Amino acid sequence: MQSAYARATEKAEGLRSGESASAWFYRILRNAVIDHFRHRSAEGRALDRWAQDLATETRPDPQTEEIVCQCINTVMRDLKPAYAEALREVDVAGSSLGDYAHSAGITATNAAVRVHRARRALKERLIQFCGTCCPRACENCTCPQ
Repeated sequence: MQSAYARATEKAEGLRSGESASAWFYRILRNAVIDHFRHRSAEGRALDRWAQDLATETRPDPQTEEIVCQCINTVMRDLKPAYAEALREVDVAGSSLGDYAHSAGITATNAAVRVHRARRALKERLIQFCGTCCPRACENCTCPQ
């Protein structure tokens, strides 16, 4: 409704004399509703594609896992429990995104969003925790565990 009112205000000069103002406004309202649902549909498709991309991610090689900061275990305790659970199940245990979604009782799209946010929160927290002790933040970390 709000966007329809805004459009009507912007396009008020488009109302032709002799044209019904209510019919003109309902046409603007109908177009605003159609635009709203189009946007939601496109956003849903984008999230579904993103969930599929995350589900097919590959695991890092063992050498990379060796040099990654071991502060992760300490930092994960500070994350929201849902984020820590998502990371443990998907990244540590190697479960697929679909399996995690099923076990958590959420949709695959919601699981993809949760894992993405959890990874971002973990990254931010690791940079805060380790950024002062190692020049490359979390590679070859020398932090006291």
